[in-house]
Amino acid sequence: MDIAVLNHAVEDAAAARRRQRLQPAGGRGEKIFPPTYPDERGGPTHVFERRRLEGEDRVCVLIDSVQSQANRLEEALLAAVEAGAIRLPRLVVDFPGAGVSAVGRISDLQAPHRVFDAILRDSKLANTNFLDSELGQRLRKASPADASALLEVSPASLLFGAWNSTGEGGGLGAKFARVLVSEVIGVDVPVEEVRDGREGRPELRNAGRRPGSRIDPLGIPRSIDIYTDGANWDLDPAKLADKKKKVRPSEINHGNIAPSIQELGVTCDYALQTQVLSFAGLRRLRFGTDAARDRAARAWLAALGLVAMIEGNRQGMALRSRCDLVCEGGLAPIEIVGFDGEAKAVVISSQEAFALAEAAFEAAQVAGFALDPTPRLLQPQEKLVELVKLSQQRALAGGGTAEAPE
Repeated sequence: MDIAVLNHAVEDAAAARRRQRLQPAGGRGEKIFPPTYPDERGGPTHVFERRRLEGEDRVCVLIDSVQSQANRLEEALLAAVEAGAIRLPRLVVDFPGAGVSAVGRISDLQAPHRVFDAILRDSKLANTNFLDSELGQRLRKASPADASALLEVSPASLLFGAWNSTGEGGGLGAKFARVLVSEVIGVDVPVEEVRDGREGRPELRNAGRRPGSRIDPLGIPRSIDIYTDGANWDLDPAKLADKKKKVRPSEINHGNIAPSIQELGVTCDYALQTQVLSFAGLRRLRFGTDAARDRAARAWLAALGLVAMIEGNRQGMALRSRCDLVCEGGLAPIEIVGFDGEAKAVVISSQEAFALAEAAFEAAQVAGFALDPTPRLLQPQEKLVELVKLSQQRALAGGGTAEAPE
């Protein structure tokens, strides 16, 4: 595929897609662990549902959500940028420069809400609150009717979606729908169908089980009284601060943990990754009143989307502990899908995708976009630095931890 073919596809086709079958790295039938979510019974559970696949209703489990996959594709883009394979404008908040080295630099490719994330909102550009700066004002005024500002500053926000939810109008800020969507599910998962006790509705529950236990090599029995004030523990409550309570040894990570069984871990016939880069969605984005600018911008975004799809798979799918997946029967090709449903397979290597992105980048510059691949550095506001430092102190003292990621 060259830039001319890409331009034609973006103008006339419906989408580029890939449907990739996957298997556990340990082989077909190995147990894998999808993400967990709280259920009505208070415990962790996986997400099961029936989906219509190949003309049949089949029980599936969510292995990697659209949001989680977006984060992984953004990581793949960032890796390509840092390797010098592509050029990509981005905003970077410099926490080490503000004395918070443990956090590192965070870019719009890593912030949960991308260019409109609170991390960027609560930062400064050249000693001016970011949203009040000239650049921040441009971003606040951006919309699908003219997304030029986002293209020049944070093209990833157009690829993966963004919403100025804290902007003008109490959350009525501009919304940019995702044009690149990816998801991984497990197909044909053994489940148990039970009836909801209150309403009698059928409910799918996992047939898989995960045992858990811990033997303490110190042999500390449960009967010993231990006291903690949240930050420290002691056998003598008088040695602690006023706000103290009696706890079991296991609550300070000592002692045995009794064996338990949880409904976690699944097997499946195969995992299915579905990726869709919507050309129709790209055509809903405009970049002023010049049709040539529209074409150049959309083609560059499409090229970046192809890089993300290809590099995301090439770097492997180590999704979480005990959830490593590999391709089944080789890597599936990317297909260009027309509105008539006809799909044409195209083979694009990483180097070809990089070259395509570079050609599209240069074409966008010729079309008049001010694309600077040098990261724009922001400094976190003093209150944000104070908030991060206080959070770290609380975490080290045992007084609070961040919620675990999916």
